[in-house]
Amino acid sequence: MTMHLDHPTQKDGTQKRNAQQESNMNLHNTSHPGESGSEELVPSRYALRIGEIDVLVVSDGVLPLPTETMSTNADPAARAAWFKDMFLGPDAFDWALNVLVVRSGDKLILVDAGLGGQFPGFPRAGQFPKRLKAAGIDLASVTDVVITHMHMDHIGGLLVDEVKSQLRPDLRIHVSATEVAFWESPDFSLTSMPSPVPDVLRATANQFISEYRSKVRTFEDEYEVAPGVVVKLTGGHTPGHSVVYVTSGGERLTFAGDALFPVAFEHPDWHNGFEHDPEESVRVRVRLLQEAAASGELFVATHLPFPSVGRVAVDGDAFRWVAGFWDY
Repeated sequence: MTMHLDHPTQKDGTQKRNAQQESNMNLHNTSHPGESGSEELVPSRYALRIGEIDVLVVSDGVLPLPTETMSTNADPAARAAWFKDMFLGPDAFDWALNVLVVRSGDKLILVDAGLGGQFPGFPRAGQFPKRLKAAGIDLASVTDVVITHMHMDHIGGLLVDEVKSQLRPDLRIHVSATEVAFWESPDFSLTSMPSPVPDVLRATANQFISEYRSKVRTFEDEYEVAPGVVVKLTGGHTPGHSVVYVTSGGERLTFAGDALFPVAFEHPDWHNGFEHDPEESVRVRVRLLQEAAASGELFVATHLPFPSVGRVAVDGDAFRWVAGFWDY
């Protein structure tokens, strides 16, 4: 069975492009039932084009989390009702993990690196290395990495031996200076995480800085990684949390990282247990959703269900997620 993944047509009339002919990324996926190896029948990457910039959303897999973690300040009955309406839960659900690959000019940029395979209990996460390979993307061709924040499900993939051994010596890793400083002595007092998690987060962040210190390039407020690709500090989820804007040809895509989660559209005021400053996270979340609703831009986030490509609409005092139509 052969599947081709083309660039979707946008509202403003951007033409579909055949990925093999017009993209520098190989977006061809072939799967044969009964064969072993890394080939998969379930789609794990989704390609689109923002003006002249190629974007690929790649699933790093899923990890199970308690439903309570998604809404620590919600009334338990309201939480249970929301998850029931979404056919999820009642006590736990699978949290999606998405990373981004962006090609702009001569730069190939990886935005976040997933969980990695070194954490027991998450066997279905840490998939991005094999899925990049299946997409025909060589890790050695990645010129830059943007880290939205230093939680383990965003940096763990860079700590896997098979990944480290393939990265180029002159790789540049872009992280906000605020984020790097925060993890020197992180504050978990306002979080509500499963008990083992803070120690693992702290150890993983320390390992990341130890191994990549020479490659880390910090920025204060925002930084243009490549033409049309800007990483900007938002704070909230972590003090140095950042988002990535991809802008070209009058189009824009926002990669929101962990600024929002599946409950955020109907309940933007619900806190997530991984937020280091829940009140500021709400302000950041609402501002990003308002901006996206006003502009009509494409919107992607780490933990929205794959492929996490859609738009945001205002719905009374809250918001509504409008999933993009696949065009392939």
